[in-house]
Amino acid sequence: MGTGRPGRAASPAPRLNINALTPVETEKAVEDAGVAKTRLTGRRAFVSAMFAGAFIGFGALFFLIVTADPAMTWGPKRFVGGLAFCMGLVLVLCCGAELFTGNSLMVSDLAAHKVTLRQMLRNWIIVWFGNLAGALLLVSLVALAGTMGLADGAVGDLAVATAAAKVTPGWGTLFVRGILCNVLVCLAVRIGFAARSVADKVLGILLPIAGFVAMGFEHCVANMFFLPMGLAAKLMGFGAGAAGAGALDVGAIAYNLSAATLGNVLGGSLFVALDYWYLNAKPARKPSDPVLD
Repeated sequence: MGTGRPGRAASPAPRLNINALTPVETEKAVEDAGVAKTRLTGRRAFVSAMFAGAFIGFGALFFLIVTADPAMTWGPKRFVGGLAFCMGLVLVLCCGAELFTGNSLMVSDLAAHKVTLRQMLRNWIIVWFGNLAGALLLVSLVALAGTMGLADGAVGDLAVATAAAKVTPGWGTLFVRGILCNVLVCLAVRIGFAARSVADKVLGILLPIAGFVAMGFEHCVANMFFLPMGLAAKLMGFGAGAAGAGALDVGAIAYNLSAATLGNVLGGSLFVALDYWYLNAKPARKPSDPVLD
């Protein structure tokens, strides 16, 4: 005769939901993340931002390596380069890091009165400078590694040409390109929040990020790598024949970053964060409120 205890009824296996979060659920996830960002100490936020600056820099370097091939025609080169650049945001979203452009979404927390203006601006300032520090550190290491000399110097020449092309347009043009860029970046970040797996995150962000790169829009954190790397390559003797290379200096870098940064803030906060907060989190109209045609 068996002496074992009567078996317990088997508990049902948990149901695995593979569907992406709904827009309302995504908005809550975005806002919860924004609140958590304000609770980071200054040091933790800065170090995390350094990682993001370096991650985006790796994506930018991957772009330079891939698009240095002279055999590729313009369209395919931009698309393939954009896909390569996606590595940066994949690392940010999957490994965890503070990215200034993505943090534009914190404006939805401000609208919902979950964070104060001071808390949000404090995060933005720390993260912006942390992103810059991480990007500059990577520029130094890449220069020391001799990477600009790959493909018989084609990578270094392209670094100069790419940077020069970013400092020669008018400030207003760069500003609008910054707006358009961060609309796509923040939509990609929202896709990342909506995803339930690493694979979902990676696949979801590919087209928006590859798209903004292929379209030639301006991302301030990417430019924190592209522009100093171009200047460093120029000082190393690369890109002597690049159009506009003579204009590439520290002042030109500040010129681009001022326009790209302000455009990124406006694009991410006004055209993504506030709109999606209004659609998915703003308190609904009460039945007694009048309906305006």
